[in-house]
Amino acid sequence: MTSWLHKYGYPSLHCVLLCVVLAANIIGGSSHSGERVCSSPPVSSCSECLRRGPQCAWCFEAGFLDGAEVGERCDLVGNLARRGCGLEFIEHPEVMVEVNATTSSTQVSPGEITLTLRPGAEASVIVAVQQLERYPVDLYYLVDVSASMQENLDQLKTVGVALSHRMREHSSDLRLGFGSFVDKPVSPYINVHPSKINNPCSDYEVKCRPAHGFHHVLSMTANMSEFTRIIKRQRISGNMDTPEGGLDAMLQATVCQGEVGWRGEAKRLLLLMTDQPSHLALDSRLAGIVTPHDGLCHLENNVYMESTTMDHPSLGLLAEKLLENHIYSLFAVEQLQYQWYEELVRLLPGSNLLFQAPKLIDVVVDAYKRLLSVVQVSVSVEDTAFSRFLVSVSPLCPEGSVSHDNRSCSNVQPNQTVYFNITIGLHSCPDDDDDDVVQVFVRPVGYNESSIIKVHSRCRCHCGPDWHCHDDTTHQSTCGEVTPDTDRNNQDMNNRDMHTHTPDLDPEHTHTRPHTHTPDLDPEHTPTRPHTHTHTPDLDPEHTPTRPHTHGPEWSRQCRAEGSGVDCNGRGVCVCGKCVCERNSLGTVYGQYCQMDDYSCPYQHGLLCGGRGMCVSGDCVCEEGWTGESCRCPVSTAICLSDNGLLCSGRGRCVCGRCVCDNHQYSGAFCERCPTCHSSCQSHWRCIDCHLSHGLSQREAGECNHTCIPLVGYVNDVTVLLGQVWRQCVYKKDNCYYRFHTALVSGNTLLHFNTQPECVSSRRYVGTFLSVCVLTFLPGLVMLAVLVLLLHRRSLPQGGATDQQYNPTGKDLSHVPKTNEKTVSYRRDRPPGPDRPMEMHITVPKMPLGEPWQ
Repeated sequence: MTSWLHKYGYPSLHCVLLCVVLAANIIGGSSHSGERVCSSPPVSSCSECLRRGPQCAWCFEAGFLDGAEVGERCDLVGNLARRGCGLEFIEHPEVMVEVNATTSSTQVSPGEITLTLRPGAEASVIVAVQQLERYPVDLYYLVDVSASMQENLDQLKTVGVALSHRMREHSSDLRLGFGSFVDKPVSPYINVHPSKINNPCSDYEVKCRPAHGFHHVLSMTANMSEFTRIIKRQRISGNMDTPEGGLDAMLQATVCQGEVGWRGEAKRLLLLMTDQPSHLALDSRLAGIVTPHDGLCHLENNVYMESTTMDHPSLGLLAEKLLENHIYSLFAVEQLQYQWYEELVRLLPGSNLLFQAPKLIDVVVDAYKRLLSVVQVSVSVEDTAFSRFLVSVSPLCPEGSVSHDNRSCSNVQPNQTVYFNITIGLHSCPDDDDDDVVQVFVRPVGYNESSIIKVHSRCRCHCGPDWHCHDDTTHQSTCGEVTPDTDRNNQDMNNRDMHTHTPDLDPEHTHTRPHTHTPDLDPEHTPTRPHTHTHTPDLDPEHTPTRPHTHGPEWSRQCRAEGSGVDCNGRGVCVCGKCVCERNSLGTVYGQYCQMDDYSCPYQHGLLCGGRGMCVSGDCVCEEGWTGESCRCPVSTAICLSDNGLLCSGRGRCVCGRCVCDNHQYSGAFCERCPTCHSSCQSHWRCIDCHLSHGLSQREAGECNHTCIPLVGYVNDVTVLLGQVWRQCVYKKDNCYYRFHTALVSGNTLLHFNTQPECVSSRRYVGTFLSVCVLTFLPGLVMLAVLVLLLHRRSLPQGGATDQQYNPTGKDLSHVPKTNEKTVSYRRDRPPGPDRPMEMHITVPKMPLGEPWQ
């Protein structure tokens, strides 16, 4: 039994593609959480390592990082290889996609795909669906025959022949079937009075049929006359409540393939006609029916026998069965119930809602054309594995079609091929961590073909032909126990050459042994050793050797390197004669005597091995493309190529990404500079003078070969030659300056001469001197004249008036008037006599400037 998950639409493209295009993608990578994503926190088994992510791998090589924690075997593939694990000993299941092209069909291809996934990985497949031009059609009428549907039942009597003629334009073969329903024939849905059971319409003196859950009346037939005859014989029935049992009847008409007569090659349409809503799952509890529907066919003599014992089906179950049997569902309802069924069809794939119009034939034909133009697909996973998978679908609508909510494509034309991309990801493994196979069904809605994707889960480590992963899931042997690999231990116990394994130091799993001492270690940081299946032979008690202690002088000698007086170099503990190395924040300590680690290597910019490698036994093992003690040097010499394409301009070697010049005279990033290689400017003056004497003529330039280098060129502007290669020089002759440039290219000296001199005459010097003088003294004279004028104006009297009155006060005795004479009049407010006022006139004569004021 499967669970219906998604409903998606997929558009078609112009080209006909019968092959499938496959792409596998792995989730995650080394950039996820850094390179320690696989081993931090530590793992204890290979299976746990694989669950960390598709980028993690497990090394099952014996002796790998001997003495270190078992979790150090889990890392990225590149890191394990650099740390010394052979590629043949690395468990790293890859995503695999296999296509069985032989199972492809006419409409859906490929028919079968096999995926191999590990936890956290995903793969994408593309399935093609081709739309044909004409299909045979099976149309099954499922009609509510309650009393209110009498008019609709009468309308069906004339549908058969007329619909057959109309469908000839769109179908090569039309067949019709018929079934009826009312409701479950139990209380409270019907009146259970004896007189009402056989004739629910007895109160109206009308002969009605008994209520029934579903009656299959007519199987698919191409005889339209037979269809019309069956419809005319139908009678109405009745029930008590408003909702009807339409969904219950739909499920039986869907799953009873043989009884109904559905054809495998035909487009299947199930038309439900009703004027009331339908009962849903759990409604039957009102009648005491609590058994869920099993989704199977229960017809006997064309009558649904489990109507009174099974609940109404859920929408999920009905949708699943419609998809499995490739059936389109149509709902022809009254306007009052349109909104209720509008919500319902959204949950049923391939469904369409219609009005019960007088012209039912037109409604059916239009619905059929609309259903064919919409391409949808459903992807379902087995119920037992539903929660372990992630499924997504991406439709690609072809030209001319329209995508709706990224779930379907409409307006798909006949003979177009539809493509859709399906991505399946394995989220987790089964509870038992074992490999399994899960089927994923891809069903185009309404098509009688589908594609099956078989997903193989790689959750268990194989670890080579012997399936020995050297992890904690293998059985351990304790000190003194004899293993199959160490038969010689029974012959020589004195040399202590016993292939024993470190016991599990987890307190919950530590086995108590006599004469055994286990050091107190932190359970979270205590390394564990792999288990192996052990077998102890039956020995004579008298000759059975005494089991050695796990700690003592004999064991300590086996845990000390030659010349060392400390167990495990002081970086671990000795258990059963083997070193169990410590783990610290810097990295991993490992080796027979804990003499090696993965952090005692050169650093660069604060990063171990420059962040481009890993430390193995004190040396940096660099990533591809890097070398050097600290992995700071790129292997490629492309960085040392100069503009001319030569390595270090042909004058040096590329060492650690930098040019080292062979000759100390050369310098620069590409050995392109050589200041001392150029001859001095003065050494070229005779050459320049020779060319000037011949008028800078190219025809007479050969006359100067005895004094010049042969590579001499004339240019109008030497500024275009400015750069690191060229050296600028100047030659003076007859008050003219001639500029020229020299360069050393490929061992030859080049000289470029500027034919435009910069000449200066004596008159020009005089004019320049006079201009400077004028521009210097003239502004000074102008400024001086302006200053004198301002001082003169300030010394003149304000306005030049002589009769301006001056009113001295007691606080202004030091003021010196600037007028020649002042007349001041005083008048008292109260004159001495009533006849005339008293007046006083004071005349102040002009005073010399230096005379004091009195």
